[in-house]
Amino acid sequence: MTERTLTGTGATPRSGVGTVVWYSPDADRPNPDEADVDPEAERRRFADARETARSELEAERERTAERVGEQEAEIFDAHLQFLADPQIEDGVEDAIADGLPAEHAVQRAFADPIEQFEGMGGRTAERADDLRDVRDRLVRVLAGSDRIDLGELPEGAVVLAERLTPSDTARLDPDRVAGFATVTGGRTSHAAIFARSLALPAVVSVGDDLHDVAEGATVVVDGEAGELVVEPRDERREAARATHDVEIRERPVTTADGTEIEVAANVGRPAELEGAKAQGADGVGLYRTEFLFLDREAPPDEDEQYEAYLEALEAFPEGRVVVRTLDVGGDKPIPYLELPEEENPFLGQRGIRRSLGPDADLFETQLRALLRAAADGEGQLAVMFPLVTTPEELTDALETVSAIADALDEEGVDYAIPELGVMIETPGAVFTAPELADQVDFFSIGTNDLTQYVMAAARENERVAELREPRHPAVLRAIARTVEAAHEHGAWIGMCGEMAGDPELTDLLVGLGLDELSMSAVTVPEVKAAVQAVDAEDAAERASGALEAATCAQAIERIESEAADR
Repeated sequence: MTERTLTGTGATPRSGVGTVVWYSPDADRPNPDEADVDPEAERRRFADARETARSELEAERERTAERVGEQEAEIFDAHLQFLADPQIEDGVEDAIADGLPAEHAVQRAFADPIEQFEGMGGRTAERADDLRDVRDRLVRVLAGSDRIDLGELPEGAVVLAERLTPSDTARLDPDRVAGFATVTGGRTSHAAIFARSLALPAVVSVGDDLHDVAEGATVVVDGEAGELVVEPRDERREAARATHDVEIRERPVTTADGTEIEVAANVGRPAELEGAKAQGADGVGLYRTEFLFLDREAPPDEDEQYEAYLEALEAFPEGRVVVRTLDVGGDKPIPYLELPEEENPFLGQRGIRRSLGPDADLFETQLRALLRAAADGEGQLAVMFPLVTTPEELTDALETVSAIADALDEEGVDYAIPELGVMIETPGAVFTAPELADQVDFFSIGTNDLTQYVMAAARENERVAELREPRHPAVLRAIARTVEAAHEHGAWIGMCGEMAGDPELTDLLVGLGLDELSMSAVTVPEVKAAVQAVDAEDAAERASGALEAATCAQAIERIESEAADR
């Protein structure tokens, strides 16, 4: 057959070749019937289905956090909110009152919100897929349908679909699936983000021509060029296979003009350490210790934590392991902590605020374990405090470290003071960065939270998703200001948000002056390759153009045009 190429939007800078498997979950959606229904019985069915869906989402969030990453798993927090949305609930109630069975009531209740999101355009329109995900989950539970197991596809499958929801994408096995392509979607959709985290070749927004590709056809998914090649010639297949495996660089890398950039991995559980090593990470740039506290009836004791931190240090004996102290609050519930319900937990008592308050005992136990591990571990330990907003909070945290060191000294227990740092996540931390840098060894910018606070756009609120753009000049200027303060006061500075793992933004971040980038382990090889292609001095000039942009659109245009010209 003749080779032909369909064009879309590349989501992952990887290529794969495989056999088409069409995924059409909408085909089994029930159609309304004319049978009389008992409204009260249908309300009970809906309530039961919602509880089942809630349990599924909570379990799926946990699996995704472990398999893909905590940042990616947070999308299921938004799904849980959609599940409890009063507008949706009222819509279901009205449809049932009109005589519809629960399955069809759910479909009708979700129709208008989905249409509203799609009508907003841009990134916000892509959030409609999250609503579809919740809708389809409820309909499947109500209908008693078996879920299509995307985790058991034949090896070498290329999944084609009208769209893939976050739940769909999270279940794809990168060891079996060669890639996917969708009719709709965008590069900032959650499916695309998950694809990058899983290192799956993906092309989205191919358009209706995708429907013409037959089940069983051989295709190349070129996630860098944004192309789906149908019945490719032999040389195109071989080229795709050759680029499927990205070179693993086990040693630290430098830019083309000799600036060393540390490329580390974000991990949440000890099991992820081997994967980070296998991808060539220089160390751990973010160890999320809250995972040690989840799925149990009591917090881990000092010795259990000590062993976990020691394991991380032993995994990177020549590298750095940056451990974030416990970062919990109303948005990360842990039952035995009896966290208060807060109207807006992202602006509530979380991170260092709890460690210096109601969780002081847990904080002290964690610090004891960390200081012991710093003395006994092979690698270099660094400890950072989350959600620091004022210099006073940092001073209190550092005084607690000193008190713990004195106590260990009196007990005759070996300890060492690790590098100490601050996560920069709030405008308050940005504006007081010089005072903070005077007290610590390093900063690490959490771009996910920093973006939401700078732009006043909550991470869990899909109606303001368009504002959560880390390339906005306001966010870029906050980053640049923080970098300048760190370097002026002798501190190194890294980034551990999703932005750090995008190879297309590596040039920008190097240009802004970042010393370290930390990300999901699967993107480490691409970012290392991108670092080696950057000239740091030239990148600084390009970054200044984005900083001077008056609007978000201007900044993005300058960043993307510079990338295209390189």
